[in-house]
Amino acid sequence: MSNPNDEQSGQPTEEQINAQKEIMLKQILSSDARLRLNNVKMVKPDLANIVENYLIGLASQGKTQGQISDDQLKQILMSAQQPKRDFKINRI
Repeated sequence: MSNPNDEQSGQPTEEQINAQKEIMLKQILSSDARLRLNNVKMVKPDLANIVENYLIGLASQGKTQGQISDDQLKQILMSAQQPKRDFKINRI
C-alpha cells in the first residue's frame, strides 16, 4: 500500500501550489487588496481564482510595478466578471 504523503512522482501537491500562490499574492497585493480578494473568494470562488491566476501571470512576466492597490484590484475584478444581462419583458 502506498502512502499518499510520499512525493515519489516529484509533482507538487495542491497544498504546495496553493501555498506558493498565497506567497506570491502577498507580495504583489496591498493589504486592502488582499482583504478584498479574500472576501471575493468567499462569495465567488471561481472569479477569485481567475483573478489570482491573472495576477500571478502578470507578476511572473514582470508586468506589475510595485504592489497592486485596492482600486486597481477593483478594476481587475470588474473586467473579469461576466457582464450582467438585463432582461426586459414587454407585455402585449
